[in-house]
Amino acid sequence: MPIPAGLPVVDHHCHLSPAGEGVAAARRFRAAGGTHLFLATQNYDATVPRTLEAYERQFTTTEALARRVREDAGVIAYPVLAPYPIDLVDAVPELGAEGAKDLHRAALELAGRWVRERRAVALGEVGLPHFSAAEEVTRVAHEVLDFAFSVAHDVGCPVVVHAAELGPAELEDLAARARRAGLPSERVVKHYFRTHLAAPDRHGVVPSYLAERGLVRDVRRDAAPWFFETDFLDDPRRPGAVLDIATIPRRARAIADGSEDDRDALWIPFVESVERVYGWRPEIVGATPA
Repeated sequence: MPIPAGLPVVDHHCHLSPAGEGVAAARRFRAAGGTHLFLATQNYDATVPRTLEAYERQFTTTEALARRVREDAGVIAYPVLAPYPIDLVDAVPELGAEGAKDLHRAALELAGRWVRERRAVALGEVGLPHFSAAEEVTRVAHEVLDFAFSVAHDVGCPVVVHAAELGPAELEDLAARARRAGLPSERVVKHYFRTHLAAPDRHGVVPSYLAERGLVRDVRRDAAPWFFETDFLDDPRRPGAVLDIATIPRRARAIADGSEDDRDALWIPFVESVERVYGWRPEIVGATPA
């Protein structure tokens, strides 16, 4: 059966690049049945940003890509902005711990202003290196993450967290850190979630599940909130990585071919979870945050 009429088909986390497919990838997503992308910023240059102006140029590129995706591909793209936590691996040795921390705090404040101005919908990716890093880098990353939670609380938006795979204890700590900043754990989204955990084990943190076939099968009838993502990188050196941008529409069509309960479950990641976490509904035509 086709995807239910009026149902948005949402990739909660992907990247596009002017040096990659860019808008052409969004056209492929649309052709497969996709309607909405949460477009996470990334470094578009060979060097990691060393100034606030460089981060502003990066955010501007993401915003421009989102606008072109809407105008040229007919896909609604929501910018998600923050300095990438892995940037600290190079920034701390070059700028010093305090200099790197100040830069990332300033970039988070800039992203927060863009959220207030409705130029972005969330802070992300924020978080921690997903590999072993120098002790000083790890310390600064933790301090910057706590600051990101504070900014998100102040501007009233979710945060999208980058980190290694987290178990129940680590998710409990993440939720507690957010709450200390006044941010409800339901506004903390752990992206690149690859393990199906029961809701009590997530401690309120929202999983954005990588849309692998087995995970889609395991999670599709869980209660909201949770999302599907591809983490599509749009990197010409790694075509289709992490998952191809057309994956979620294909998964949605496969689910729609199942039982009525399966088809009804599609509303959970594509509508109900967006409403719960972001506070607005992704409409098919003319969708904008309310």
